Amino acid sequence: MLALLVGGNAVAETVNFDNAPAGTSPEGWTLTMTGKGQPKWTVEAEPTAPSKPNVFKQSGRATFPVAVKNDTSIRDGFVEVKFRAVAGSEDRAAGIIWCAKDADNYYVVRANALEDNVVPYKTIKGVRTSLEIVDRRGGYGVGTPVASGQWHVLRCDFAGSRFKVTYDGQPLFEVEDITIAQAGMIGLWTKADSVTLFDDLTYGESK
Repeated sequence: MLALLVGGNAVAETVNFDNAPAGTSPEGWTLTMTGKGQPKWTVEAEPTAPSKPNVFKQSGRATFPVAVKNDTSIRDGFVEVKFRAVAGSEDRAAGIIWCAKDADNYYVVRANALEDNVVPYKTIKGVRTSLEIVDRRGGYGVGTPVASGQWHVLRCDFAGSRFKVTYDGQPLFEVEDITIAQAGMIGLWTKADSVTLFDDLTYGESK
């Protein structure tokens, strides 16, 4: 389930969800939400998975379904995931979480296939607020195509108060924020009625 990789100045681990039986939940995760609802996080077989046979699927409905990896605590590092937005009429989103204290306090950047944009946020005490992008006043994330039914890659490199977001291999924007200063867990995120597949979650601490 975990592969140790060494690249550049970071040591990374990759979770491909292939060791858990389909229909179950992976060990070592807190599968929860921010807000209300009934999220449903399960490992499922998926023929299009980047690393076959399994993916991690969110198919329930909640304000913000959240899955955090319990054994992670990273202050400066990165998190990256491959995702496929499958369905959702209210929302069709996929996000990565870092510096999470719990399901109500974390940073998240998400891609949305209904809005065709990527937006960074902070969630503090359960309240989500979008973050401003460095060298730009106002606005709401960055517009970019997020095709449904296709696999994409979302990544955030974070060090101190600076976050660099990359989407499908292209740098999108940087964010500066000091709200959360301590190390925290990494994880995955969706919104509302999003049905989203995740695979090859890679994360690591900068060395």
